[in-house]
Amino acid sequence: MAKTTPKIIERVYNVPLRKEFMKVARWKKTKKAVTALQQFLAKHMKTKNVKLSKELNEHVWKHGIKNPPHHVKVTVSKDENGVAHAELFGETVVATPKKKAKKETPKAEKKADVKEEATTEEPKAESKSEPSVKKSA
Repeated sequence: MAKTTPKIIERVYNVPLRKEFMKVARWKKTKKAVTALQQFLAKHMKTKNVKLSKELNEHVWKHGIKNPPHHVKVTVSKDENGVAHAELFGETVVATPKKKAKKETPKAEKKADVKEEATTEEPKAESKSEPSVKKSA
């Protein structure tokens, strides 16, 4: 039996956003533009699962919530699981390795300082708790 290579579909789209974001209030425009971008890609790539890259998202939000771009040129690739990954046209994706979490070592010096402070504060608290009685002559 011959092994089949995974089908990866890659396409380039110039997505029109203006027609959709003009339908909403001024302060909702960029949010609607992102939603319109996802809906456009879901329709044309025939999948419900669409992922936008960080650079693409930052490009759409570059001028704030009131002023999104009218068109966005994107490169979309669909993997064998049916997930469409959209990137800004011309951007190269570099896989970054995951960082390992550092193990925190307990520091004995700080614990000793805290204990010393606690012991020095106790006698002060005792002297304050004694009621002072004034005797009248």
